[in-house]
Amino acid sequence: MRAIILGCGRLGASIANLLFKEGHEVSVIDNDPDAFRRLSKDFIGKKLVGIGFDRDILLESGIETADAFIAVSRGDNHNVVSSLIAKNIFKVPRVVARIYDPERAKLYWSLGIATISPVSWAANQIKSYLFYHEFNTLCSFGQADVVIIEVECPHHLLGRSVEELHSPQEIEVIAISRQGRSRIPIPGTILEEGDILHIAVSAEAMQRLKGILRG
Repeated sequence: MRAIILGCGRLGASIANLLFKEGHEVSVIDNDPDAFRRLSKDFIGKKLVGIGFDRDILLESGIETADAFIAVSRGDNHNVVSSLIAKNIFKVPRVVARIYDPERAKLYWSLGIATISPVSWAANQIKSYLFYHEFNTLCSFGQADVVIIEVECPHHLLGRSVEELHSPQEIEVIAISRQGRSRIPIPGTILEEGDILHIAVSAEAMQRLKGILRG
């Protein structure tokens, strides 16, 4: 993969180092030359001083043949403008932008820019912890409207069918980990001792799921 990273802060440098160590071709753009000190000592990708919507800088970075453009500079506007140029002018297949403003992140997602909003992510993680701390919450969607939890099958459900946990559009066992392997359950799958259940549950059904698991 040929990737271009805009912004060499902690996140940008971490992504650049990770991709480089995996053997990908990486170019990094930042308007502060001191920022490149965050890159690993063996990093041999391109280091370009400038802004992400400068055509000459983008061409020098190799954007015409890039597979991915990742905008994680400190400014939302910088990230947005650069991402739109990468996607709409240079037709980069995969474009991702970090946007701090959650509302703007939603807007640009609708325009075809994959956006990451640290504010929304952190808020959802905190909400999940506050309301679902009894479970190991793996991830959440929307405003934690749906969460995926991980829980060991309680003793009173052993020998019963996975379907007894199912509730349409509310509760669904999406995977079972058993003896080191994970599988997607089918109707009639019987729960066994030591099973780890991965359950998708809506916020409205969380109390009911707690009741089912407690017996």
